[in-house]
Amino acid sequence: MASAELQGKYQKLAQEYSKLRAQNQVLKKGVVDEQANSAALKEQLKMKDQSLRKLQQEMDSLTFRNLQLAKRVELLQDELALSEPRGKKNKKSGDSSSQLSQEQKSVFDEDLQKKIEENERLHIQFFEADEQHKHVEAELRSRLATLETEAAQHQAVVDGLTRKYMETIEKLQNDKAKLEVISQALEKEAKECRLRTEECQLQLKNLHEDLSGRLEESLSVINEKVPFNDTKYSQYNALNVPVHNRRHQLKMRDIAGQALGFVRDLVTALLNFHTYTEQRIQIFPVDSAIDTISPLNQRFSQYLHENASYVRPLEEGMLHLFESVTEDTVTVLETTVKLKTFSEHLTSYICFLRKILPYQLKSLEEECESSLCTSALRARNLELSQDMKKMTAVFEKLQTYVSLLALPSTEPDGLLRTNYSSVLTNVGAALHGFHDVMKDISKHYSQKATIEHELPIATQKLITTNDCIVSSVVALTNGAGKVASFFSNNVDYFIASLSYGPKATSGFISPLSAECMLQYKKKASAYMKALRKVQQSLEKISKLEQEKEHWMLEAQLAKIKLEKENQRIADKLKSTSPGQAVGPAQENASVVNALGQEEASAKAVLEPVHSTSLLPDVESREDLIKNHYMARIVELTSQLQLADSKSVHFYAECRALSKRLALAEKSKETLAEEMKVASQSISRLQDELTTTKRSYEDQLSMMSDHLCSMNETLSKQREEIDTLKMSSKGNSKKNKSR
Repeated sequence: MASAELQGKYQKLAQEYSKLRAQNQVLKKGVVDEQANSAALKEQLKMKDQSLRKLQQEMDSLTFRNLQLAKRVELLQDELALSEPRGKKNKKSGDSSSQLSQEQKSVFDEDLQKKIEENERLHIQFFEADEQHKHVEAELRSRLATLETEAAQHQAVVDGLTRKYMETIEKLQNDKAKLEVISQALEKEAKECRLRTEECQLQLKNLHEDLSGRLEESLSVINEKVPFNDTKYSQYNALNVPVHNRRHQLKMRDIAGQALGFVRDLVTALLNFHTYTEQRIQIFPVDSAIDTISPLNQRFSQYLHENASYVRPLEEGMLHLFESVTEDTVTVLETTVKLKTFSEHLTSYICFLRKILPYQLKSLEEECESSLCTSALRARNLELSQDMKKMTAVFEKLQTYVSLLALPSTEPDGLLRTNYSSVLTNVGAALHGFHDVMKDISKHYSQKATIEHELPIATQKLITTNDCIVSSVVALTNGAGKVASFFSNNVDYFIASLSYGPKATSGFISPLSAECMLQYKKKASAYMKALRKVQQSLEKISKLEQEKEHWMLEAQLAKIKLEKENQRIADKLKSTSPGQAVGPAQENASVVNALGQEEASAKAVLEPVHSTSLLPDVESREDLIKNHYMARIVELTSQLQLADSKSVHFYAECRALSKRLALAEKSKETLAEEMKVASQSISRLQDELTTTKRSYEDQLSMMSDHLCSMNETLSKQREEIDTLKMSSKGNSKKNKSR
């Protein structure tokens, strides 16, 4: 039990470990993916920083260039402003200079226009770069937030797994402690088993020596006292009277009584069924009171009228079978002679069913050919025809098996004992088949009666007769069901108890040997009753002898008292004068005479052979000696009878001891086998304990290594996440500063 629980725990732990390992793999994969994503983001961030630096440098150079251009434009505007009044004054004189300044102005205008366009383009690029930088920064911030969330989730999962691993480790340690306690208890139990086996071996050895001595003594007594062994040959062994089992006989009588009640119910139902069927033929399809019925139905009615002479003997046969099962007999198939009578009565009833079956089928066909028969009624009649055939076939099958069961009591080689169980099983199957057929008949007869009641020509007499037939069929169905269930409930008991014979062989026992066995059983019963009477007589004789000795002692004491009293009276008479002692002497004489008469009467009742004189004489002594020797002879006779009874008891005890010796040998073998099994189980448990210890230690070491590796990976992930956070914070600060 403990090993099964340990295996269940190991399996659960292995499943949990596999689940945790799979989760760890998933987490590892997720961490690796996140590391790859973080590395990619780092590369993208570096590239963006480089591009941002380039753009910043370009922006710085452009702003510087713009400032230079702006200063130059201002200088040119100042020069233009100064040159305009001079041009007004020297308009006439400086045509050539005006042309030169006009060319310079156009050049400056073109250069300024180019610078303006370039400045505009740079402003657009700067704006686009700024927007792109803001967009990238927002994406990186959102990605950083998601990464922080995922890191927190991973950290929670890691914390949960760590906590679960710690709980699992603690649980495994507790299981390990429990297993150590169980192993110690098992070792203690194994030690106790070894001590008990040693004690059992010692007791077995002593018992073997004791029984061996008793067996040798019993064998010597058996070889000296037993003239021959009647169990050597099966034909002689079959004549031995079995042990009387009063409980078995009472149960068999009770079963036979129940079977008799069921058969009576079936007989009553069959009588009613056949009688009401005869009445129905007389009134349907043609009423005999109005018109003559067909010759077929007349012959059918005549046969049905004889049903009682075939059905009643079934009850009588079962009654005789029940009366043959008494408390004093041995009820087996070889001794149930009355079963043959019941089988013959059942055979005669089967002949009756075979005789009426063709007429019954023809009668149903005649009803179908009648103009009053509808299609539904014709269908019911066809079904009833098939049912009647099945009913006859079932009865034939049942009669076949019953006749087979009756063979052991009549024919020696009619049925092998090995076939008893199959025959009884087939009887139960036939009874169930009979019940099924009767259910179909009841169903179809009920439907037929319902259809006929709806006919316009249905008379009250027909309705009443149909109701009686249906009720008889229902009773027959119920009786068949009770018989089938009764036989099915007792078939195992029948198989186990309905056989008697020599144990050494499995051959068939002849009915003659079974009859002889019953005669021997009666003689043995009469002999036991005679022995009981003799024992009672001996007890009465011993009680009478004891009472006789008691009353003899009482008589002797009374005699001694009387002698003392007579002596005292005589001495008193001598001491007194003759004249003064006339009255007292007469009184004493009367007293002595009265006492003598009482003593004589008592001795005449208790001991007729004793003398009636008051003083002891020769004859009384001879009688006492004779009575003493007679009592001694009676005592020796009783002792001899007691010795004979003790010898018989000792012989029975020797047989019992021999049986006990055989049982002891068997118990010794079984104990040796149990010892082997126990030693094997102990070694197996020890091996399982060592393997479980090793497996637990291996699992603990593996789990500790796994936890260490997970802690390392988690620390690495934390460091990477911290670096990512630091880098993202630095980038955000740089972006903000920019």
